[in-house]
Amino acid sequence: MSVLADISLFPLDKGASVSPYVTRAVRLIRDSGLPFVLGPMGTCVEGEIEDILALVRDCHAVLAQDCERVYLTVKLDSRRGPTGRLAAKVAAVRDKL
Repeated sequence: MSVLADISLFPLDKGASVSPYVTRAVRLIRDSGLPFVLGPMGTCVEGEIEDILALVRDCHAVLAQDCERVYLTVKLDSRRGPTGRLAAKVAAVRDKL
């Protein structure tokens, strides 16, 4: 079953600019080989549930190494059937515009 996961995480104890920390997690996502889209408030990833959950765990762990408090949200959308929904969902809305 294909899963879309919208992942957002950042430390709460590192000041106003947290991009160096967020970059660590995004690097893990990129290196996972799973399709993803980086957004301004989170990153959407497509894959199998086991791979997604392992990736979320690893992203949290990479920040927890030196951050006292990490904020993490994950939204999951699972669906039987086609993959490639990361691009297809956006394309469907754009076509209707």
